[in-house]
Amino acid sequence: MLLYTEVTRYLDFKVVEGSFVYKGGKIYKVPSTETEALASNLMGMFEKRRFRKFLVFVANFDENDPKTFEGVDPQSTSMREVYRKFDLGQDVIDFTGHALALYRTDDYLDQPCLETINRIKLYSESLARYGKSPYLYPLYGLGELPQGFARLSAIYGGTYMLNKPVDDIIMENGKVVGVKSEGEVARCKQLICDPSYIPDRVRKAGQVIRIICILSHPIKNTNDANSCQIIIPQNQVNRKSDIYVCMISYAHNVAAQGKYIAIASTTVETSEPEKEVEPALELLEPIDQKFVAISDLYEPIDDGSESQVFCSCSYDATTHFETTCNDIKDIYKRMAGSAFDFENMKRKQNDVFGEADQ
Repeated sequence: MLLYTEVTRYLDFKVVEGSFVYKGGKIYKVPSTETEALASNLMGMFEKRRFRKFLVFVANFDENDPKTFEGVDPQSTSMREVYRKFDLGQDVIDFTGHALALYRTDDYLDQPCLETINRIKLYSESLARYGKSPYLYPLYGLGELPQGFARLSAIYGGTYMLNKPVDDIIMENGKVVGVKSEGEVARCKQLICDPSYIPDRVRKAGQVIRIICILSHPIKNTNDANSCQIIIPQNQVNRKSDIYVCMISYAHNVAAQGKYIAIASTTVETSEPEKEVEPALELLEPIDQKFVAISDLYEPIDDGSESQVFCSCSYDATTHFETTCNDIKDIYKRMAGSAFDFENMKRKQNDVFGEADQ
């Protein structure tokens, strides 16, 4: 998404050094290639062989070539059945579904396997590209992302008004016609906003707890990585949703030399959210200081086609932006009436810049 829109002109990324998963109180590197699977301490010897077979099957799987299906129907075989076919145990299923395919719950198990297979492929291919992990993080932090898009939009004639309060969204006959600010009205045909601007058009869909921790040391058992992502699958801690830890540091220019910032987050399930994040906090000890935030999660109650007000969902507990990207694509589709054509954008770039520069 960033490459096609060319926002990358304004951003520098650095690879996140490791991707880890939690099992039985310890963290392990997520194995996603055959070699790593065979070297991993996450599984016993026979399990490793079965998992390796599964990875080879996924890597060779091509939805357009039935010869690669090995008896699996991508549209009707459930992922649970695929795991059974390869005789994979519960722990392996946990890290495959949550740390490779990046699902937040186990609902995917009874759905057709094609999407899961494609998600695992995406993880493995991203890892092959960057080596240490499949994740990138922008230097100077995530605030660079909206800044990059703002600059790009300005180049294409977008106008920004900063520090402007929104007093009212003006509707006529159920359709949006403008936004009122300090006595002035900016007129529009469509409006995109987040849930905080239209409390009467969204519903609460849960809560997220995020704890930002400042550390003076890397996280234990991560091989002193100065950045990493840790996923704690829900089954490992008797929960319904996963706990995420994203750790970055001075290496990404987001902290002072020698300081590390870890953000632990999860979907709130009980009346004591801080207790729910404890498994993650135990991994981070000793913590110099922590900041706790509990946020409500909102989602729009309609698709915006009537009112032409298009609302995003609140940020969920994940740290990898998969759900956010899907939300952006969904808003585009609702506004434009058809999905964003990335391939078409790529062709246009080739026309302008030629193939060689890409």
